[in-house]
Amino acid sequence: MTTPAADLGEVVLDHGSGTQLSHELLSLIVETLGDVYIGEMEDSAMLPIAGGQIAMTTDSFVVDPPFFGNGDIGKIAVCGTVNDLAVVGAKPLYLTLGMILETGLPISRLVQVLTSIRETAREAGVQIVCGDTKVVRKGEADQIYLNTAGVGVFERTPLRMRNVRPGDRVILSGPIGNHTVHLLSIREGLGFEQRVLSDCAPVNGMLDALFAAVDEGDVRSVRDVTRGGLAAVLHEYAGAVERTIRIDKEALPIQFETLMATDMLGIDPIHSANEGCVCLFVDPSAEQKVLDALRAHKHGAGAVAIGEVTEQDGALVLMRDAEGRDSVVEELLGAELPRLC
Repeated sequence: MTTPAADLGEVVLDHGSGTQLSHELLSLIVETLGDVYIGEMEDSAMLPIAGGQIAMTTDSFVVDPPFFGNGDIGKIAVCGTVNDLAVVGAKPLYLTLGMILETGLPISRLVQVLTSIRETAREAGVQIVCGDTKVVRKGEADQIYLNTAGVGVFERTPLRMRNVRPGDRVILSGPIGNHTVHLLSIREGLGFEQRVLSDCAPVNGMLDALFAAVDEGDVRSVRDVTRGGLAAVLHEYAGAVERTIRIDKEALPIQFETLMATDMLGIDPIHSANEGCVCLFVDPSAEQKVLDALRAHKHGAGAVAIGEVTEQDGALVLMRDAEGRDSVVEELLGAELPRLC
């Protein structure tokens, strides 16, 4: 029996956190849209067109703060959309650009954002093909909001969650938690922003080099580790394949200063947002090939294997400590921290 709309409560900030409440809201959206929604819950839709297949994705960006040490909301907007296309195995080609600008935003700041968009698009090899701009009254937006949609083409077999099998190894392309700590440090004056930089980067070049270096099927699936952090990604995959995923706590790549900052704040890097880190599920026989290919690229220099998909039934995520003891990694109901991105 469907719950009456009037009894569904209200939207809260944690509905946008990438955690359990986000998944509940997404389920409601999909259920309400019904047969007009044809997505697969991957980072990009995979659509048949003219005898071939394209990838399409869209994302909105509400970064707080919108300007930070080694980037800004413009860089994140391009990276976020390009990365969503790249992790399903597509070659990103075109982006749209929608902007909501708050009255009072300095034009110099807008130019800074547009310059970041231009330079990041050049690095990623994509072009902006259309866009839209709206201006709202002061207090109706956080300086600037962006929306981008992206289109890519497939030159290889698409990557899907359902390809993952028991025994597959779990690999991270680099450290986790740096983006969260960098932005928090700027926002709250913690003093870590010079030592912990955001990992914001387009990863399509790294993945192109990886796919060229390994055989078809060696990489089962890839996901960029953004809102909700690594824990959210692992729970999504564990649920999709109905298997337990076990990771090694000692293997997690966490920069020392990031660990210091998260310990001080009482948060766990495994739940922290990233903007240039990907999680890969790979055939165990290809683990070293994948690691070597990732480490040969500047955005994958810190790649490490962190665990595996087990034969054990159930959508659990376990973490093994140095003594060999397993503990359950819970999926957060909402965010540990106020919105960052």
